[in-house]
Amino acid sequence: MEGKAPIMRRSALAAIAAIGSASLLVAGCSKADDNKDNNGSSAGANAATKGVVNASDKKGGTVTYELSDVPDSFDPGNTYYAYMYNLSRLYARPLMTFQPGAGEKGNTLVPDLAASKGVPSDGGKTWTYKLRSGLKYEDGSPITSKDVKYAVERSNFARDVLSLGPNYFQQFMAKGDKYKGPYKDKSGKGLSSIETPDDTTIVFHLNQAFQEFDYLVAAPQTAPVPQSKDKGVDYVKHIVSSGSYKFQSYEDGKQAVLVRNENWDAKTDPLRKQLPDKIVVKLKVNPETIDQDVLAGDAIDLAGAGVQASTQAKVLTDTAKKANTDNTYGGRLVYMAINTKVKPFDKPECRKAVQYAIDKVSVQTAEGGPIRGDIASTVLPPDIPGYEKSDVYATSGNKGDAAKAKEQLKACGKSSITTTISARSDRQQEIDAATAIISSLKKVGINASLKQYPSGKYFTDYAGVPKFTEKQNIGLIMMQWGADWPSGYGFLQQILNGKAISQSGNTNLSQYDSKDVNSLLGKAIGTQDDTERNSLYTQIDKKTMDDAVLVPLTYFKVLLARPQNYTNLVSTAAFSGQYDYLNIGVASK
Repeated sequence: MEGKAPIMRRSALAAIAAIGSASLLVAGCSKADDNKDNNGSSAGANAATKGVVNASDKKGGTVTYELSDVPDSFDPGNTYYAYMYNLSRLYARPLMTFQPGAGEKGNTLVPDLAASKGVPSDGGKTWTYKLRSGLKYEDGSPITSKDVKYAVERSNFARDVLSLGPNYFQQFMAKGDKYKGPYKDKSGKGLSSIETPDDTTIVFHLNQAFQEFDYLVAAPQTAPVPQSKDKGVDYVKHIVSSGSYKFQSYEDGKQAVLVRNENWDAKTDPLRKQLPDKIVVKLKVNPETIDQDVLAGDAIDLAGAGVQASTQAKVLTDTAKKANTDNTYGGRLVYMAINTKVKPFDKPECRKAVQYAIDKVSVQTAEGGPIRGDIASTVLPPDIPGYEKSDVYATSGNKGDAAKAKEQLKACGKSSITTTISARSDRQQEIDAATAIISSLKKVGINASLKQYPSGKYFTDYAGVPKFTEKQNIGLIMMQWGADWPSGYGFLQQILNGKAISQSGNTNLSQYDSKDVNSLLGKAIGTQDDTERNSLYTQIDKKTMDDAVLVPLTYFKVLLARPQNYTNLVSTAAFSGQYDYLNIGVASK
């Protein structure tokens, strides 16, 4: 799941203490003083990583989110940014979701649209779910299992129309390779391997065992969509809500306004509280303005990007401001993909030259120092199962090794390379990190020029379009990745499996298609024993690093400023350390 990667120019700031775990849940918190967490203790630095800050059931007011660009899409079936997975649950209920809670507690799966967790059979190749009773859309019409089936079909099997989300279902549903999607299906029967024997039952038949399927159906792609209301790519203009909020208005590229869904029934939903009267999402807001509004207590940074460079220094040197920050992990990796389809990076020796050349300390400094993440050397972050400490391309002090880089260049028949590195234009910090990399590469004869593209189109039109990257000689691609769910498979599949490569919305930016890795991924997800499955993820990590198809830069951390005027703020690992957006309300002033 693509996250918003805040990377900063310079910092000599010390790291905030590591986050802790907690057992307090937003869904279960009681009314409390708006300036206390739900243990009754005063909030402070990292408080939202340990519990719920400003726990309250107070209703009313407006919650405002701000974003520096535009999201890929508000359509739950056509999005892949972590913050949209988080936000979309307000208007689109998937079969399963994550329990609101601090840190690792937020990784707990709970039923949402479904009445209970899935029931596996046939060794994990078949999964059955029953929907809760009494579910309704915003117009009062009933939600049925057929709507969930249709949602999966449109989001996974019409990639020429909706290309932005992951394609797990397309890869793993039985006969999925034969189905052309609902927009081309003239029979009206849909995909035969998804059955709906009645209005409250849905059965998924897979082409292999998938032991983590409950995680997969927690994606917004399982949020129901009534076929009669679907307008393909234009569905985003008139999304039909199944959640506690519905769209009052949507202005593309400007803002979205959500209001209470009067046909949402709390009896069918033990998770949501429906606290604010209105939710406003403002788009294309200057990053510095976002910082100002967050520090004033009047907005939430939707992307969970954390504060900007100049703001970080001010916040961490001000005791009062620092007390309202959360320095969180979230299973994320900042890395640079090496495009194996752009010459000369089709040769492993040329890729290894890049690995040895980069001074990772300079990149970490550009990111803001250790407070923004530890230097990385593996694909899997330390908080994802399957991680094992390793450093295949170790250099003294992590500052690069020009001599070894030049040896690898010579081995691949090159004395110099000219290429392009891409980064997102609205992420100054990512640009700064790319600039640090360019400086390192130049010292060994690899000359990279920087191309910048907007976040909202980064995957649809630029970095995620293989033909574009090949035509533009983009051999190096800045990226940041968070697990789709907290497992090695949830982290690795969409960035390493050759079957995940798509012609638009691609997230396997290296275009890595290793038979060994593809096979290991398939074997892992069908393995019931957790220890054995995790060992396979470790093997995949090692094989990927041996092939040098991406450069791990840092195990990402974010420094969030906590807006004081909002309630029920809790940083969750399920959404890359962002605040859980399900139950945020407005505090008394």
